[in-house]
Amino acid sequence: MVTTDTIRGMKGNEKIACLTAYDYPTAVILDRAGIDVILVGDSAANVVGGERTTLPISMEEMLYHTRVVSRAVANALVIADMPFLSYQTTEHDAVFNAGRFLKLGACGVKLEGGTPILSTIERLIALGIPVMGHLGLTPQSVHQFGGYKLQGSSEKDAKRMIEEAVSLQNAGIFALVLEKIPSRLARTITERLTIPTIGIGAGAYCDGQILVLHDILGMFDDFKPKFVKRYAEIGRDIMNAVLRYKDEVKQGTFPDLEHSFE
Repeated sequence: MVTTDTIRGMKGNEKIACLTAYDYPTAVILDRAGIDVILVGDSAANVVGGERTTLPISMEEMLYHTRVVSRAVANALVIADMPFLSYQTTEHDAVFNAGRFLKLGACGVKLEGGTPILSTIERLIALGIPVMGHLGLTPQSVHQFGGYKLQGSSEKDAKRMIEEAVSLQNAGIFALVLEKIPSRLARTITERLTIPTIGIGAGAYCDGQILVLHDILGMFDDFKPKFVKRYAEIGRDIMNAVLRYKDEVKQGTFPDLEHSFE
């Protein structure tokens, strides 16, 4: 079974494969495929709930997704995204909400941001709650960024991100997600840290990679960011299957004798 220690030990030895999951059936598949880390992402707001940002998803919704994913997983490390305002308010709120995820089966939580939440992260870790960090494009700050833009492209921003990455490591996080930043900056951070970096749109130099499952499966035609590689076109396959079913029902060819009881 993959643990946070396993993930730490993979740095420099083996690339870390991570994907998101939000339900039992897909979590079973990811776990059987040998995915190292399954993130119950607040991206469920987008790919499951149809929201434009991750901000609307609630604790209760994230707890549900975490519960059903954790129930499916036997080997992978399950990490839960802490949704917007579940940890930014007070340290008490952060501890209480993070604890709820662990009680449902998650092995740790992921928080977005650096300096403003360092004390919160230190508190969580002191209480035995593993934390994965997240820098770069942090989707919960999309309105502050003015959209889903590349981060860390200026020398000043890159320097700040490197400093925050080191601070997060010193606070005790076991891994760090780097999202939508220049690959050269991701390489610098990866080489500077002793903990693994997990990239999403951060190039090939990170210690591991994560993508949203629905993106690599081609569930949506209208979302094709540069950093996503499609490994299937499941959306098209589902549409074709539904159209065939509809036609057979309309034509009266389903159900046939094979699919009926005498």
